[in-house]
Amino acid sequence: MGATVPRGLAATSDRSTIPTVRHAIAVASGKGGVGKSTVSVNVAVALAETGASVGLLDGDIYGPNIPIMMGIKQALERSETGKITPPVQYGVRLVSVGFVAGESDAIIYRGPLVGKMIQRFLSGVDWGDLDYLIIDLPPGTGDASLTLAQSAPLTGAVIVTTPQEVALADVRKCITMFRRVNVPILGVVENMSYFLCPRCGERTDIFSHGGGRAASEELDLPFLGEIPLDPRVRVGGDEGRPIVVANPDSSLALAFREIAGNLAARVSVVTLTGPDAVQIELPKKEPESSRSC
Repeated sequence: MGATVPRGLAATSDRSTIPTVRHAIAVASGKGGVGKSTVSVNVAVALAETGASVGLLDGDIYGPNIPIMMGIKQALERSETGKITPPVQYGVRLVSVGFVAGESDAIIYRGPLVGKMIQRFLSGVDWGDLDYLIIDLPPGTGDASLTLAQSAPLTGAVIVTTPQEVALADVRKCITMFRRVNVPILGVVENMSYFLCPRCGERTDIFSHGGGRAASEELDLPFLGEIPLDPRVRVGGDEGRPIVVANPDSSLALAFREIAGNLAARVSVVTLTGPDAVQIELPKKEPESSRSC
């Protein structure tokens, strides 16, 4: 992973881009369909529940799902300074191209326009004083991810994956991209880690299991936590009520809060000691049940 930084690719971000944001955190994935936006939404709300001031930037220009998942529909307004005023939902300040385009409108932007949109959402929004700005990136390592890494003073990036080996191969590419632009990797989250039968409690590893933890160990990265596959997460996203809001006492909500807590701890350590800080590890959990239906 020790690739050199190609000329012209290294991050040249300026703190003045978002001067009132203490920590900007990118949430990324090497491929689509791994639940990156779900993690972004629930972690942002979980951080806000602790009393932190939190913003959520939907950087997925081509698939802006954050407004739906947060249950808010409204046009963006401007303040007296001419900057965009982000609406607030569940204690989180939000900005998304989804507030501009209709639900059925296709976003047709070439690479340079994607970069300009990302920059506009960074510097043209009145974020106010934020402890955390969670930035949900589009999947892969394209223009939006590179523009963000070069335009914003990122504290670091969180990589979301699913357990199977094909997904982990994409994780390695994503990590390589961030390392080449000198953005620290804050940790790995394994989504859809396992399925618990709602009738009998039997655990089934549909997509294998433990791949995210194994990847974090192989790549010497912190493992922030695992999230089981559960229909309630999907329902919450469709209804605009994240699981930490819809079922705050559930094991799912607890999993997201643990990840948010581990992320906050990792951010604090990286801020104080640099990106090569000691890893954070969750205790290994035994399967919750081995009964059959």
